Amino acid sequence: MTDQQGGPGPQANGSHAVDVGPPPSTTSAPRQQDAGTAPGLDVRLMYGFGTDRGLRRELNEDSFLAVEPIFAVADGMGGHEAGEVASSICVRTLEASSIAGTRLPRVTAAELDDVIRQAHQSIRSEAGGQAGTTLTGVVLVEESGAPAWLFFNVGDSRAYRLSSGTFGQITVDHSEVQELVDLGSITEQEARTHHRRHVVTRALGTGDDADPDFWLMPVEDRDRILLCSDGLSGEVTDEDIHLILETVPDPQDACDALIAAALRSGARDNVTVIVVDASDPAGNHPGAGPGCGAAAGGRFAADGDR
Repeated sequence: MTDQQGGPGPQANGSHAVDVGPPPSTTSAPRQQDAGTAPGLDVRLMYGFGTDRGLRRELNEDSFLAVEPIFAVADGMGGHEAGEVASSICVRTLEASSIAGTRLPRVTAAELDDVIRQAHQSIRSEAGGQAGTTLTGVVLVEESGAPAWLFFNVGDSRAYRLSSGTFGQITVDHSEVQELVDLGSITEQEARTHHRRHVVTRALGTGDDADPDFWLMPVEDRDRILLCSDGLSGEVTDEDIHLILETVPDPQDACDALIAAALRSGARDNVTVIVVDASDPAGNHPGAGPGCGAAAGGRFAADGDR
């Protein structure tokens, strides 16, 4: 990441709605993307996404992927053009994997770990260890005949979940200040302004530790998932993030409101957010109807796909 001054850059954003479930009955052989789908696995996803350079950075080094069933945010680091290359390689590797575009894949943490390690090696090969990226995300998978969230994380980008009125951070930051909080040396409030708050202890493409953490959780009706770079969580408190997620029903509107909140707070870093809503297609939920967004989801590669 750079520390140079820069004006606000263009936003990349959009929204999408998709039904995820067993394919319709046909007499033909099942398509490859339908492999691994169990009967009765019906989940409706609606999601929004957006990124903004912020008010102080010259470049946007964040990248994101929102292509069902995988959603991810990568925050590049290294300065100049190195960080944007690292985060872009990361999301392109995820998009090129067999997971992207597969309905409710039976993907294990070990298989996802292989994809993430491939991204790590590609970044290291491209940048010679001089650039890296965080990565946080979630895959909607099938687990024991039911839909589940498979979360993954390296670094200090974050995943949150709002479920049945309960809001909380799923991932654990890989950062120096998080280690100090865990030791009881500083409070979480002190961590927000600590001079070492941007130092990560794990990253893809650089350093000695690129091991991702994983969490597997069942999907609940009306789950709301937030993925974000620290450009959001470093500017907006968890309480204010919760309030926006609780009160703004449309996922794209929620993304826009979160980015706006970060900009109002100074937006000292790039800001990237993805909001994913899950619901039962048979349920009668406001705003859960079809007809929203771009057919192919969204991806933003910070290096412009050069």
